Amino acid sequence: MQGAAEQYDVVVLGGGAAGLMCALTAGQRGRRVLVLEKANKVGKKILMSGGGRCNFTNRVVEPDNFICNNPHFCKSALSRYTQWDFIAMVERHGIAYEERRHAQLFCLHSARDILDMLVRECEAAAVEIRTRCDVDCVSAAPGGRDGEGSASPDASIRYLLELVQAGARRLIACNSMVVATGALSIPTLGGSGQGYDIARQFGLKLTPRRAGLVPFMFSDATRALCERLAGVSLEVAVGCNGRTFSENMLFTHRGISGPAILQISNYWHPGDPISINLLPGMDAAAQLIAGKAEQGKVRLNTLLHKHLPRALVAELQTLWWPGLGETPLGGFSDRQLALIGGHLNDWLLKPSATEGYRTAEVTLGGVDTDAISSKTMEARQHPGLFFVGEVMDVSGHLGGFNFQWAWSSGYVAGSYA
Repeated sequence: MQGAAEQYDVVVLGGGAAGLMCALTAGQRGRRVLVLEKANKVGKKILMSGGGRCNFTNRVVEPDNFICNNPHFCKSALSRYTQWDFIAMVERHGIAYEERRHAQLFCLHSARDILDMLVRECEAAAVEIRTRCDVDCVSAAPGGRDGEGSASPDASIRYLLELVQAGARRLIACNSMVVATGALSIPTLGGSGQGYDIARQFGLKLTPRRAGLVPFMFSDATRALCERLAGVSLEVAVGCNGRTFSENMLFTHRGISGPAILQISNYWHPGDPISINLLPGMDAAAQLIAGKAEQGKVRLNTLLHKHLPRALVAELQTLWWPGLGETPLGGFSDRQLALIGGHLNDWLLKPSATEGYRTAEVTLGGVDTDAISSKTMEARQHPGLFFVGEVMDVSGHLGGFNFQWAWSSGYVAGSYA
């Protein structure tokens, strides 16, 4: 161990979106803040988000945009620091942005604009940021006021952290420790389970974790179909377990992806079928039967080409009307057309799995919010121990909501840490 313990008011574990937001907020309160990031630079996930443009929030943020075992938990933080508060900071820094579908807000130029803004705010608040820091041990200070003992001689010390930096072991002491380590998604960008280990160490429960906002894969004949259609995309409505999302779907060499699929993956469990409506907003059976009456000599394929990609229609013919590609609509019975229309509006597929954490944008589940104050993000039984961002059992829909949770939870914790 190199030297005596360095002392800080607040130590933030993780230099991602939630960690930086927490750090700058605490620093603005005059707290002496240290951010410890294990990677070689902070904000890696910010930089890759939104195709490099960072979908930093959404103009319409509602509690229903978030998934948590306690659906009320996120309400307080989201109301304390809203999308409008973050937009105001973006505008104050002169960052150009644009609104896309579904009220999503993206940087006009680069995601780096958002990261640079957060780093500048940290610098202005005298926040110290260290990278390449491997924290391998955290503990409550002996006799510290962490909820388990009497006050130590220096009551401002609650937690101790041991880490390796530049090959040397160091000891850090702090009054408040904020766990902003992220979760298991996209491990190449620093995702890990360290935050869960810390939660367990202090007796906090975890809810089951799984990959979210993630593409589906197939192991049956559907996989071969998807391989043949790789690169084909279309607008669909996808449903599973009572939720439906209308957005783009993309066929890939492994299965299906695209915004609609990523959204519904949050509500899918192994063994569940998903329903794909290839013609949302249209009663396909009624349209086909009406088409037969009006254009009886037109082929079914020709009629569907007006609404669906040709390659997809060819595959669907093999599935639902094999050998009838040259048959005019008048050659189909109404019952046949009704069955085909039913398939078009309700194509049932059963994914074999998701692509997992390797490509997942979020991790569903995490630190059980029952042990966390919704007003402060502080562990109820451990004063000075805070959890923010994705490490908790709060996940957002696609569209800037996970970043908004990072901003809101980070701000709230930074206001009390």
